[in-house]
Formats: sequence, C-alpha cells, structure tokens
Amino acid sequence: MKRALERLLANLFGLAFLGLSVLVTAETVLRKVFNISLQGAAELGGYALAIGSVIGFSLAVAGRNHIRVDVFHDRFPQRVQAFMNWLSAVALGLLALFLVGVCLRVITKTIEYGSTAQTPWATPLVIPQSVWYAALWVFAGYAVFYAARASWLYFSGRREQLLAEFHPKSAKEELSEELENLAQRSGGTEGNGR
Repeated sequence: MKRALERLLANLFGLAFLGLSVLVTAETVLRKVFNISLQGAAELGGYALAIGSVIGFSLAVAGRNHIRVDVFHDRFPQRVQAFMNWLSAVALGLLALFLVGVCLRVITKTIEYGSTAQTPWATPLVIPQSVWYAALWVFAGYAVFYAARASWLYFSGRREQLLAEFHPKSAKEELSEELENLAQRSGGTEGNGR
C-alpha cells in the first residue's frame, strides 16, 4: 500500500512536470514562429510548482530524503542521536500541520474575497489552492505518521530501531539505493525487450 501510494505520487509529479514542459515548449515555439501566445503557461507553471513541491515533500518524507545537517550526528552518543532523530521527525510533523493551517487560512480568505488569478484566464484561485491543500494533507499525513512512529519508538525505549529507521541517510545508503534502482530499471528494460 505504501509503495503504491509513493509510486502514484511520483507518477503524478512526473506527469505534471512533463505536461508543463510540453506546454512551455509549445508556448515558446508558437510565440517565436507564429507570434501567438497560449495565454496561461506561466499561470499553470506556478500551480504545478506549488503542488509538485508538496508532492516532493511527501516523497522525501517517505524515503528519508529530507536534508538535515548531519556533520556531527554520527559523532554524538547513540542516546543523543536517537533524541535528534526523534526531534527532527516531530518538528517536521509540526511544520506540516502548520502549513496545512496556513493553507486553510489562505483558502478561507480566497473564498471570502472571491479571488481570481490576475491572468487572462482569471482562474478562481480556490481551484488550484484546493489541490494544493489536498497535497499538503498528504504531506502532513506522512509527516505526522512518521512523527508518531518515532515518538513511539523513542518513548518505548527502542532507540536502536529508532536509529535504524530515522537516522540521516549516509552516502553509502544513497549509493546503494541508486544502484538497486539502476539494477531494477535495467532488469525491467531487458525483460521488456524480449
């Protein structure tokens, strides 16, 4: 289930930016060759970046890919490392909930004022903001789940398991994952070619 949701999010992320790149390319060609504009590529680009970044946040939480300054992390005693890992998971969960709250206030004001985009399309802003809000809830769901898991491990005294699941990824781990992904893609390519 978790893998399926992550794959869905990754595919949505990829499709959104692939579609955006096609639109921007078409807009550029039409402007240069025919002096015609599609009127809205920049607007859609802004929406795609806002929503795509939140999808990226969710994927980063699930894959432990959020950047943390970990220069000294491995030099601390394991008890301190466990505390730092727990604290970072809880802080990220709280940040995600804060962002959901801020976004809700933005949408409330948008509805109250009937705000529209200042573009030729005059898109009612509640539409892209609602998608953004839904994506923020997915991010918050991931972040809060991991914060709860880290808290349970920390307060039940399972610090070794907490360290295993929540420590910053080392360069070796990242390399190993990339090599594993490469092997899967290569294997999948060979299987499709037969």
